[in-house]
Amino acid sequence: MDPIAAPNSGGDRDASTPTSTTVTLPPLTLRDVPRLTSAAAATATIPNPISSQPYFNPPPTFYISAGDVSLRHAFFDLATGHPNPLVAYRRAGPRGSLAVDPARARAALVTCGGLCPGLNTVLRELVVGLHQLYGVRHVFGVAAGYRGFYGADDDHVLLDPAAVDGWHKKGGTALKTTRGGFDLNKIVDGMVARGYTQVYAIGGDGTMRGAVAIFEEIKRRGLSISITGIPKTVDNDIGIIDRSFGFQTAVEIAQQAIDAAHVEAVSAVNGIGLVKLMGRSTGHIALHATLSSRDVDCCLIPEIDFHVEGKGGLFEFLYERIKEKGHAVIVVAEGSGQELIPRTDEQKREQDESGNMLFLDVGPWLKSELGRWWKREHPGELFTVKYIDPTYMIRAVPANATDNLYCTLLAHSAIHGIMAGFTGFVPGPINGNYSYIPLEDIAVAKNPVDVNDHKWAWVRSVTDQPDFLKP
Repeated sequence: MDPIAAPNSGGDRDASTPTSTTVTLPPLTLRDVPRLTSAAAATATIPNPISSQPYFNPPPTFYISAGDVSLRHAFFDLATGHPNPLVAYRRAGPRGSLAVDPARARAALVTCGGLCPGLNTVLRELVVGLHQLYGVRHVFGVAAGYRGFYGADDDHVLLDPAAVDGWHKKGGTALKTTRGGFDLNKIVDGMVARGYTQVYAIGGDGTMRGAVAIFEEIKRRGLSISITGIPKTVDNDIGIIDRSFGFQTAVEIAQQAIDAAHVEAVSAVNGIGLVKLMGRSTGHIALHATLSSRDVDCCLIPEIDFHVEGKGGLFEFLYERIKEKGHAVIVVAEGSGQELIPRTDEQKREQDESGNMLFLDVGPWLKSELGRWWKREHPGELFTVKYIDPTYMIRAVPANATDNLYCTLLAHSAIHGIMAGFTGFVPGPINGNYSYIPLEDIAVAKNPVDVNDHKWAWVRSVTDQPDFLKP
């Protein structure tokens, strides 16, 4: 017998009558986050100062209880199987009592890696939240990424709400940022030398891996320093959480580039607008921008292989689309087609400062190959390609309203977790519920586009593009 009865399977039962089914689920497994040794051993706790603020009387539901959790999987098919075990995470938010004395706290904020819309918002809300929610008065911005911890004294700037006022309206990061420079012992030595008790590391997957190493070294040395990572990447390639901050702003600005490419393509005879968007290993920006625009004729992402020439190839498709509409618009993620671009032996060995393979520029290569093919296969026919690369424009803009709100909630979730005595965690929404996730889980979790789900099917439906697989 099926575990779930089909509606109205009882013969004369009215179709409007609901049915009930009892299903046995596997046990719940809590992926808990660590606590500072001093916090876990503390017998006395400090009342949360939020309750003492004037004009604010928190309702009973304001504080998160010790048993509040959120589920990793929001839905699954009981008839075909369910996750085993069911994974849960602690809910993020303020606790009724603290394990950390705000008067003794010294917080360090650092941004690492590339730019992303919302970096300054996170910084501002960390400073304001620490000051105004918990009364922490020693909050420092660390310049130049992780290397700033062992840099000059000028790399450590005391911050207060007045100093960060208006930061959320600016793009980039007011603290400066770098890649690389990760010297574990020097970093932790620098934290100890300056008496930091809390570290807020804002960055992408490389930054999260660095935070894991720092956490392990802090634990090995028996230090009373909390560390939390706040995940940042416009590519949205960090797993487990619903999305990374800056992503929605990136999609919004990417759509402006697509609009410009569409105008250029429509205004030319046999015109093609080619837009390269960010996305080294995942095509989320390209996918969402394509669905938002509806002017895109072809979307290429790293998760999908394609070939350019021959039967069923990209160029043949574009030619037919131009003959049909008079123009075409292509969106390509930067990590797409890397295996098609010729590389020298030296280029095969090259890496960036974060240790990633150095990607070749797919946009100019695709434009060049398309022009060469057109002249060979369709000599004498007019043809124009307008290429737009908005990469740095997308990264450098301020966050939009949605991302600004998201950055505020992330910052406050991080603060609440640190003050409750947690460490080695990442705050983030899971199925809409803000939660605390172990750093080690985030550092290895990936978030590729699932080409078997509905979103990619919608892209195929909107663009009416083939799969470009070789016969």
